[in-house]
Amino acid sequence: MNSGKIITLRMERQHLTRKADEAEYIELYRDMQPGYNVYWNGFGDPPSLSYRANFNDIEFNRGRQSCRELIKGRFAGGNLGWIMPRDLELFACLFHKPLNKPTDMQLTLLDLIEREGPMNIQHMKEFTGRLVKEITPALHRLQEAFLIYEDQNDGEWDRGWYKFEEMFPLVSLAKYSKTDALKILLQRFSYRYVVFDAEMVRSLYKLPAKDIKAALTELLDEDTLIECGGGYMLKSDNGLLKAYSGETPKSVYAMHRNDFLVKSGEHILKGKYPHLYPDTLYYLLIDGEFHGAAVGKFRYTPEVEDIILDLPPTEADARKDEIIEAVQVLCGKNNPVKRYQGELLL
Repeated sequence: MNSGKIITLRMERQHLTRKADEAEYIELYRDMQPGYNVYWNGFGDPPSLSYRANFNDIEFNRGRQSCRELIKGRFAGGNLGWIMPRDLELFACLFHKPLNKPTDMQLTLLDLIEREGPMNIQHMKEFTGRLVKEITPALHRLQEAFLIYEDQNDGEWDRGWYKFEEMFPLVSLAKYSKTDALKILLQRFSYRYVVFDAEMVRSLYKLPAKDIKAALTELLDEDTLIECGGGYMLKSDNGLLKAYSGETPKSVYAMHRNDFLVKSGEHILKGKYPHLYPDTLYYLLIDGEFHGAAVGKFRYTPEVEDIILDLPPTEADARKDEIIEAVQVLCGKNNPVKRYQGELLL
């Protein structure tokens, strides 16, 4: 299989070669759920699919949050993310962690919300006499069990916590088996990624290997997926790729750590660009493949100390300005990059 064609089709389907309009964006967002905000830069902001929309998708998603067309939950290893309500059963069935051994604190909070109704953390503190640092992790665990729901439809910090079944009385945690739910997500993932492997799925969704294997096996048996060079792809894409003639335009994107491509490649990227700085701030997607990282530290803003690349030296030199400019898009013009390939910039 031609790797160039795979990369090009992946970039096309993720709207990195042609930005999505609103209708295309909604379908793209569905396939890339859960949505996350911009790592390091987006505290409290709505989720964003950076670089992929022909409009301001942060403001677009702020509007979707306000009318609850995006709702908040804990998915994929307990991480906070935003999904579309029509997919709540799908995600709840796949990611819910039953509360088999509840703690006293968890039971106290659950009973309190059931008895008194929705309330914020400050009121929970007043009712229970417990500290916020004791209450918060208990709420998070109840959230992972889909027993309570945190209603955040704006950027305010004073948010109400509800019984999950009160907010979503028609949602059944038994509608899908974990395997059936994952099979649906894998077909979406495969469409947007084109060719993938099980480790990418594990990185993105933080699921056990056995659950991923079970879903992949069924999709292969059903002739929905086929094996391809140690990975998998939709059977329907096999013929398409053979006739596909698209070419990837030259491009550089600084991808934050919550980006779909970074999270699905996390298992490789984390160890690929070693350095002695406190933080890896961004990964550099160059012509559709990761070829570097911007490293440094985050205090109040990202401070890029160096850009590390695995490009041939001549290409790294030729594309220096383009690469630095891509990094500055995220870290801001007021935080200039200090080094490039270890050399101090004037």
